[in-house]
Amino acid sequence: MKPLIQALFAFAAVLCLATGGTYVWLRGSLPVMEGIIELTGLTAPVRIIRDQNAVPHIYAENVRDVMFGLGFAHAQDRLWQMEINRRIGAGRLAEILGPPARNTDRFLRTLGIRRAAQRTYDELDRQTRDVLDSYAAGVNAFLDTHDALLPPEFLILNHQPEPWAPQDSLAWAKMMAWDLALNWRNELLRLRLIKLAGLQPDQLAELFPPYPGDAPVALPNFTSIWSRSPVEVADMPATRARSSANGSNNWAIDGTRTATGKPLLANDPHLGLGVPSVWYLAHLDCPEFRAIGATLPGVAGIILGRNDRIAWGFTNLNADVQDLYVEKLATGDPNSYVTPDGPRPLAIHPEVVHVRDADDLRFDARETIHGPVISYASPRTADAAESSHVISLAWTALRRGDTTARAILHMNRARNWKEFTDALRDFKDPQQNVVYADVDGNIGYYAVGRVPIRRPTNAVQGTMPVPGWDATYEWTGYIPFEEMPHVYNPDGGSIATANHKIVGEAYPHFISKNWAPPYRIRRIETMLAEVDRHTISDMQRIQADNTSLVAVDFLPLFLGRIAVDDANRPFVDMLSEWDGTMDRHRPEPLLFWAWYREITRLLLEDDIGTLFGEFWSARPLLVNDVLNHRQHLCDDKRTRREETCSEIITQALASATAYLTGKYGPHPTAWRWGKAHVAYAGHTPFSRQPLLAHLFDIVLESDGDGFTVIAAAHRIGNQRKPFQQSHGAGYRAIYDLSDPDRSLYMHSTGQSGNILSSYYGNFAKDWRDVVYASMSMDRADILEGALGTLLLQPRR
Repeated sequence: MKPLIQALFAFAAVLCLATGGTYVWLRGSLPVMEGIIELTGLTAPVRIIRDQNAVPHIYAENVRDVMFGLGFAHAQDRLWQMEINRRIGAGRLAEILGPPARNTDRFLRTLGIRRAAQRTYDELDRQTRDVLDSYAAGVNAFLDTHDALLPPEFLILNHQPEPWAPQDSLAWAKMMAWDLALNWRNELLRLRLIKLAGLQPDQLAELFPPYPGDAPVALPNFTSIWSRSPVEVADMPATRARSSANGSNNWAIDGTRTATGKPLLANDPHLGLGVPSVWYLAHLDCPEFRAIGATLPGVAGIILGRNDRIAWGFTNLNADVQDLYVEKLATGDPNSYVTPDGPRPLAIHPEVVHVRDADDLRFDARETIHGPVISYASPRTADAAESSHVISLAWTALRRGDTTARAILHMNRARNWKEFTDALRDFKDPQQNVVYADVDGNIGYYAVGRVPIRRPTNAVQGTMPVPGWDATYEWTGYIPFEEMPHVYNPDGGSIATANHKIVGEAYPHFISKNWAPPYRIRRIETMLAEVDRHTISDMQRIQADNTSLVAVDFLPLFLGRIAVDDANRPFVDMLSEWDGTMDRHRPEPLLFWAWYREITRLLLEDDIGTLFGEFWSARPLLVNDVLNHRQHLCDDKRTRREETCSEIITQALASATAYLTGKYGPHPTAWRWGKAHVAYAGHTPFSRQPLLAHLFDIVLESDGDGFTVIAAAHRIGNQRKPFQQSHGAGYRAIYDLSDPDRSLYMHSTGQSGNILSSYYGNFAKDWRDVVYASMSMDRADILEGALGTLLLQPRR
């Protein structure tokens, strides 16, 4: 980290000098919002009006130029974010960050995201490639005209960005899909529990109870195979850092359920918090379409939003689109492996990771018919010549035929349900629940993306690594688009999804065993049913709701089994009178979650041993199952006597209150949830450096928990900050189809990624308090309080 430490001192010196002319010079890295700039790559003028929140409203005479303008605006505001994100996609972080990023790059190169992005680009139609090229040209036009005036991160790290390529956009889109695909981590954790914790398949099944109403998975006994599997890949930084509690909410109600007689649609996707936000607001206006909403810096098009006639929103489908395969290497040939059709050579991709201020890392990334051999990504297994087995990853986003970029463009243009669903046919990764509404009064839902078809004889159902040489576990195709779950104008007039199970037992295909617990969807459906005719205000109230059904469901269970005494009675009384609202100003949420955390530790630590830290999370389905059906797990195997669940619950409250007293003082009524539950938006990479973290990070006390509609997940397994909010609704929107320009949106930080900008964190408090900005495409609304108009002219 020596280069970074030196950079910190250099930046500190710059800050000390940042007065007068020096400060003016530093502010030169902020975007130009007024004037005329001549640029190469345009076919006609592009006008960018910045509204009062610095949201760009981009007007052009064709699709290519409007995407050029979006690329230019993204680069103006989010260049460092784009730079770090494309280096994640390409596995090139160590070139900037040095040796600490070396193993992360090794893992990312092994995945081969950038190679897959190149294949995707080569396979796309000419029109979509033209749009991607135009977007890249817009980014590069900014770089060509502002190379000496870049954001502070480039100055601190003494780094100059390379030209943007369309493959960078596709690679980052695939990394977003990676962040939303959770199954491989779950498979790997189960493998580690068997191999390192010594659990048997029946014991493992107890730790992963089925979704309510589902039958448990009867695992075949592959212990002899699993015992040969290398599991050190779980130590890789990329496997931990990108693991997340992702989720989302969306719902639509038709005109029979609204005050205006036209639909309302609400959406709030949940991702890891960071600064700047994952999302960037923009309005694109050209003869082919007018659309406004949330974009991803580095990616062309409106991802979530509306146009003149329709609105749409996403939640993660949580589909199982990844499988781990244990591959058997051919006898006497470590570069070949056994397939159902006989031996085949491993595909080998030589890789060179350039490391700042250190030697290059050279290695061979290997690949099977299933996908990349991820066990070679671990330095501890890569050179193990005696290893007879390796682990490969099958994942839909690495397969050929990804036309998602085309789908986004056609969604932006769609005028009705037919055109919209035609666009969705091309949406391949990530797999999403898409909710729709239009000005004609229709609402609809479609689950989209490639979901593998697994054979009926595959009893594992994506829960564990499977033998790669057995055809039983091969994918046989993808669920046809027509057979994916969908509905149009449903009876009852409403549709809602919250990552929960969206199919019944009669559905013929396997989608997932990774559904989110149904607490959010229960609360959303309850609140929707409470009002006959909804308004925008009702939608706001639902998005802001902080009632935790985990607390509502579990408190009677805990309080009914605790042995009340003089020491714990005040705490029992406090919780007995509480309604489960996760208000940041109240003490009860902190007391509840500290108690819940200790219960999970006392229930499970003895069963899992040294791997408990990896396993430790809220897992309400498991806690409920243990306390109601598997009470033998309440016994602490480390003691001679047999503990009861009542004893565990009682002991947990004593332990929790002792912890809270030590940390927050002896007066429980003075404890506050917000003191511990802070929304932490960390900067990449400066959140790891205290001096810079204080300048770049955004931290706010927040309401909610991981199971409230206002999603605010924390990691109870985090030893240092178990209640710190790490995930949330980075973007919120409410679309009013009776008057689309009355629609509302907001994201979690600000439009700018430049710390010197007034728009770096100006949204943060409004986002926390569930306040919105106007999502209008009306020129008069945009010009009211506008910051300026920038005209991009074709260079003569």
